[in-house]
Amino acid sequence: MQLKIVSVVGARPEFVQAQPLSRALRMRHQEVLVHTGQHYDRRMSETFFDELAIPAPDWNLEVGSGSHARQTAAMLERFEDVVLAERPDLVIVRGDTNSTLACALAAKKLAIPVAHVEAGERSYASDQPEEINRVVVDHLSTLHYCVSRRAVERLAAEGLTKSVQWVGDVMLDALLQARPLAKARSRVLETLSVAPGQYALVTVHRAENTGDPRRLEAIVNTLNQLNDRIVFPVHPRTRHTLDELGISLASHVTAIEPVGYLDMLMLEQHARLIATDSGGVQREAYYLGIPCLTLRDETEWVETVEVGWNQLVGTDPELIAGHWWPAAMPAARPPIYGDGRAAENIVDGIDTAFSTGLLRR
Repeated sequence: MQLKIVSVVGARPEFVQAQPLSRALRMRHQEVLVHTGQHYDRRMSETFFDELAIPAPDWNLEVGSGSHARQTAAMLERFEDVVLAERPDLVIVRGDTNSTLACALAAKKLAIPVAHVEAGERSYASDQPEEINRVVVDHLSTLHYCVSRRAVERLAAEGLTKSVQWVGDVMLDALLQARPLAKARSRVLETLSVAPGQYALVTVHRAENTGDPRRLEAIVNTLNQLNDRIVFPVHPRTRHTLDELGISLASHVTAIEPVGYLDMLMLEQHARLIATDSGGVQREAYYLGIPCLTLRDETEWVETVEVGWNQLVGTDPELIAGHWWPAAMPAARPPIYGDGRAAENIVDGIDTAFSTGLLRR
């Protein structure tokens, strides 16, 4: 039984996930790929499609930037038109972005089943936009595909059980597939004149940091005082805030434009340390065996902290500096987020849901 499945992407982590899941879906079903345009800058969007050979979107909603309300409202309206035109059997949304929320809500109101990839993750910071999106989408969704076993337990505590499956992390699938390509194609280390293991990599993009001048200033001031070579791909929103505040970076902090996925993989793989507020980068650091400092007060990826590869430091200068030169890391990195077959597991789960009558065409 071939299904018609609308699959939604809108931001960097969703582009990364799209390639392995699209490939697995298209072996059995018809996928209609929808790009909301939430990340519309070429460096944050088109580059990923080009490098990862992601199928060209069938629909591009071209929403662009805006406040949470305006962006979500525009996606809700435009995606409703897509669903009415395509009449899919299922809509797949991913993660915790405004694209995830808007498209899940539009599908649900039109009585189309929704599958949520990365279901059940929680930071329990109820004032964060991402956390609001996660919780709401999980309770709108019909199928829940979890990265971690802990996520399965969280959903059970919220009354969601029959529709829940632990599949692993599609981002691990993508990383394992892309590493050989990154090694062959990327020249980012040569371009930046950095040697493997001789620099730290920093990313900052979340609204909790870029939207609070005190937090962003604390991060940058700490970076400026560290005696280390630092590579800092600067997100457009972060760049805008730095310029508005008149904050400059010290000479040992190399600010660069956002890079594509293959260059980012190489920068991550060869860094001595990664400091980030990105959930995706936290996981990639773990998969690559690179010590990570999370520039947030909490994380939904608590397993990486529990096994000792990730430290929560927030924006506290003493904590950041105190963990900047980590001691010996744990010997083991257990497969807490699966084995790199998440995309196949998700497609198997979808097939089972329809064949057993959990969902009907």
